[in-house]
Amino acid sequence: MVIVWVNGAFGAGKTTTARELIELIPNSTLFDPEVIGGALTHLLPPKRLAEVGDFQDLPIWRRLVVDTAAALLGELGGVLVVPMTLLRQEYRDEIFGGLAARRIPVRHVLLAPAETILRERIARREVPPDLSDGEMRVRQWSYDHIEPYRAALASWLTADAHPVDTSALTPYHTALRIAEAVRTGDAPVSDIVQTPEPTAETVAAGVLLFDDQDRVLLVDPTYKAGWEFPGGVVERGEAPARAGVREVLEETGITLEDVPSLLVVDWESPAPPGYGGLRLLFDGGRLDTAAARSLLLPGPELRGWRFVTEREAADLLPPVRYERLRWALRARERGAALYLEAGIPVG
Repeated sequence: MVIVWVNGAFGAGKTTTARELIELIPNSTLFDPEVIGGALTHLLPPKRLAEVGDFQDLPIWRRLVVDTAAALLGELGGVLVVPMTLLRQEYRDEIFGGLAARRIPVRHVLLAPAETILRERIARREVPPDLSDGEMRVRQWSYDHIEPYRAALASWLTADAHPVDTSALTPYHTALRIAEAVRTGDAPVSDIVQTPEPTAETVAAGVLLFDDQDRVLLVDPTYKAGWEFPGGVVERGEAPARAGVREVLEETGITLEDVPSLLVVDWESPAPPGYGGLRLLFDGGRLDTAAARSLLLPGPELRGWRFVTEREAADLLPPVRYERLRWALRARERGAALYLEAGIPVG
């Protein structure tokens, strides 16, 4: 089972190419996530829909894309061809990471016509006649996304996906190029980390590391949304503090010589689809300048890292995770560990 994800700007010809592609790749099926976006307009209250400018901004859409793709492959097997624009790297990481957690490899292909060609195609794009002001709205939507597409090209998209210049190609000849790239491996499997989804409560250990200005290190993992502390799930038979040390080494390349001291124990209650569990934060101490500069560049697990103040962390961390950090910093100041439930001290 494998997914061929056909990416590209709006108007690049993803859907027409995908239809040609399923005729060329044996045992392949077309899955268009636009269908899920359309269904959500009937399932979610108008107030919720009005809060976002694009259905991709809805966490439920991203989750349903992963679940539906996995269910289709479980039912049909073979190859799933998915024509869908993904311009935000964190959304790509969340979706591809969710698929990787289900052991579903993704080959990421980018349709990349010259911008002048792209604008010409948008201008000629057919729009359903039953849409009120549909032609103007759909074309303007496509034009408005050229700049985000250009920014994605400059920052991450070209390096992540296998590009196919479609400026002089028909959808059929584009599909031929993609099928050949998939067959030969020129379009490689995404190297995003496979993090199996939990099936029960988990114990996770995070480690707080500080620079010489007492700013705390946060990392931006590719396999889930939001910033985090270095750390991860404690493996069976592993001591939590040792798990934190192991994760710090794997993620940042830093070896902690001493076992870190405990700052907080936080009980995260089950909230479907999550299972919750215990979340521990340890004090990894202050890194000297040389150690801070030796941090590994982001690899398959990390999109980025930075040292931040407590106030800056509030803008990066999800609320419960920020509360966990806030109380961990207070525990560090007081020299006494705290017990939390959902980020709130108890006892």
